[in-house]
Amino acid sequence: MKLKSASRLLVATALATLSAHAGEASISIDTTRTGHKVSPLLWGIFFEDINLSADGGLYPELVRNRSFEGRDELQFWNLVSRSDSKPGQSSLDATRPLNAYNRNSLLVKPGGGCVLENPGYWGMNFVAGDAYHFQIAARAGDGFGGTLTVQLCDASGEVIGSGEISGIGTQWDFHSLTLKPSKSDPAGKLRILIPEGGEVSLDMISLMPAKTWKGHGLRSDLAESMDALKPTFFRFPGGCWVEGDDMAHAYRWKETIGDVASRTPLYNVWDYTATHGIGYHVYLQLSEDLGAEPLFCINVGMSHTESIPMGRMGEWVQDSLDAIEYANGPVDSVWGSLRAKNGHPEPFNLRYVEIGNENGGANYAERWPLFVKAIKDRYPEIILIANFWEGSYPKDPMPEIVDEHYYETPETFMRKASQYDSYDRNGPKIFVGEYAATKRAGQGNLRSAIGEAAFMTGLERNSDVVAMAAYAPLFTNVNHRAWNPDLINFDSSNWYGIPSYHVQRLFSLNTGDVTLPIDVRCEEIPQPEPRGMVGLGTWNSHAEFKDLKVTAPDGTVLVGPGATHGTDGWTLVGDGEWSAGDGVLRQSVEKPRIRALMGDKSWKDYTIELKARKISGREGFVVLFHNQDLEGRTSWNIGGWDNRYSGLGLGDMDERKDFSVETGRWYDVKVELEGNRVRCSIDGEVIHDFTRPALTTRTIYASATRDSASGDLLLKVVNTAADATETTIDLKGLATSAARATATVLTSTDPLDENSLEEPDKVSPKKETFAVSGASFARTLPGNSLTVIRIPAGKH
Repeated sequence: MKLKSASRLLVATALATLSAHAGEASISIDTTRTGHKVSPLLWGIFFEDINLSADGGLYPELVRNRSFEGRDELQFWNLVSRSDSKPGQSSLDATRPLNAYNRNSLLVKPGGGCVLENPGYWGMNFVAGDAYHFQIAARAGDGFGGTLTVQLCDASGEVIGSGEISGIGTQWDFHSLTLKPSKSDPAGKLRILIPEGGEVSLDMISLMPAKTWKGHGLRSDLAESMDALKPTFFRFPGGCWVEGDDMAHAYRWKETIGDVASRTPLYNVWDYTATHGIGYHVYLQLSEDLGAEPLFCINVGMSHTESIPMGRMGEWVQDSLDAIEYANGPVDSVWGSLRAKNGHPEPFNLRYVEIGNENGGANYAERWPLFVKAIKDRYPEIILIANFWEGSYPKDPMPEIVDEHYYETPETFMRKASQYDSYDRNGPKIFVGEYAATKRAGQGNLRSAIGEAAFMTGLERNSDVVAMAAYAPLFTNVNHRAWNPDLINFDSSNWYGIPSYHVQRLFSLNTGDVTLPIDVRCEEIPQPEPRGMVGLGTWNSHAEFKDLKVTAPDGTVLVGPGATHGTDGWTLVGDGEWSAGDGVLRQSVEKPRIRALMGDKSWKDYTIELKARKISGREGFVVLFHNQDLEGRTSWNIGGWDNRYSGLGLGDMDERKDFSVETGRWYDVKVELEGNRVRCSIDGEVIHDFTRPALTTRTIYASATRDSASGDLLLKVVNTAADATETTIDLKGLATSAARATATVLTSTDPLDENSLEEPDKVSPKKETFAVSGASFARTLPGNSLTVIRIPAGKH
């Protein structure tokens, strides 16, 4: 909570400088001319199992670690003995597995009787009178002949539903119950009472609500939150999830279909075990239920750390062909018949396939044509999407669509609103497959949503080349945030959308199908001079730092060498382990985005000098500067990108140079800051000498479209200024002289306002009607707002 408050104060101070720039603006729309058609797939969604989005979220399994495949023996389970003299015992047993895919079962020796308890994902949501399906695989061992008592309990332990399982034999078999709780509790738990005597093996202990969205096994309220966005496409299953940290943990779709008890659990890239309860078939079914085009992202034979040798790529290429056959093939084909067996004889009509996720470089360029040739030879109708990564995309053969990802500040997104204005119309179409304002965004504040909305007006205006776009990530369990912000936040029983959710929905529900020429006249807001704190950090590495010195131009020492003698004075951010000794500051956990910051946000021109070395890990070390908050996004990453580059991260722009860090070697590191100039040296050699250009944002961003079916004019206007802007809107050639228009406005009193489970609608749209009596009218646009105006103008 302290980190959030500090960040909020720093960002609020920066935003306060914008208020003086609000004023007047004008928007002119030519209703007599039409531009290009709006892409019919412009606004979609992207799902990745991050933040416990699937297990513990959209997939409504209430039992956590149901098949005992977690990393610890009894992870998320609690065994309580009922007899002090004859205590119960449990252990993982891999000698007689339920099947070849679920390797572990739980062997229980109940002694004088014991209780197994599971609290689920921070509480099981029980609704009074609703049915819950309980299932367990059990096998009796020596001396066991008793009955299992299954109990639903509220948070206090009171039993609110129960049933019994008897007749457990010596071979594995499934046993089922339907239980109905007598009262509601979002923090319930499951108990299994095991009688004394003998031993019993248990596996696949499941508790699922009978009510699911459209009867297809997904949590109803979360699926409805997706459906409310009216997505035109649905990208799945990732994301980094597709790649994995290594190939052993890469996504393999064939392991995610069929009986859930026969799906191989996967310890995923986001550091938890996934059940694959939402498998490939479920994704396809969900796409159909949403009325969205499925967009399947496949592994290209590359993980975060490995690439499959070219001589072994045939298996991965064949996987892509088999995935398409599963989705689209006839019922007499190998994989089409399996789809039919799994309950869907009709094809899913998969048309979009993305080859890899965030892959680039020579390895990706070498593998891309293998997939293109194989897929196009057999399925020429499939549209293939390539990754834009590390500044390029494969061009042989030329892709139909290129996927670009952006995680930036709100102001960077404002400037990116014009990014595609001059894009080559003869090149590949663009898929903005992942984007979100993640810097100075808190857990999803209004200001970040306004930056994204400004960017989205540019995507809509350029939707002749921008074919699709999707916010990321989609979901987070509020008890397990691996990433901020996330569009939809939930716990066991409730959810809310962050302000960006409302932006996505307003654009989706008011798209139109043809653009109209628009001209916006408004004031520009200059970017403040770079200022801020200094810091040290790591990314998937263990590193050491010493002799840190930060000096002002007049020789004043802002930070002395004693700063690395301990952690006092540092603000530590991330899941790191910092320690100090002999004048050396150490960070020893090999995880991403670990940083320590100190200093003042007002510091402008200064020089950083220190010694740094890598001890172990995949990458090098990071020096931070000019940071206005604790997110540490302005930095010099030395030995980043798997120890291949030295990279400057300066918000709107980056610069990379080839550079690798030697393990164990001390480097003399120097950063000189003067105005917009950044000069970086290692061992006296200049690596970067970069001057940032003066940047501005606009007060007003807008786009205009028409819905041909109704004739309605749709205008989306974003005011990025802190104060209200008086805006004149001129509709040239408007056929009607009087109409009742609607304006839906998203804003709040503070640009840093966020929604929460306690205040889910703190930042939410408000709708009003107003009269349009002629071709010109005035609107007062609130500061930090998105306004969607719909004018019924008759068919044109």
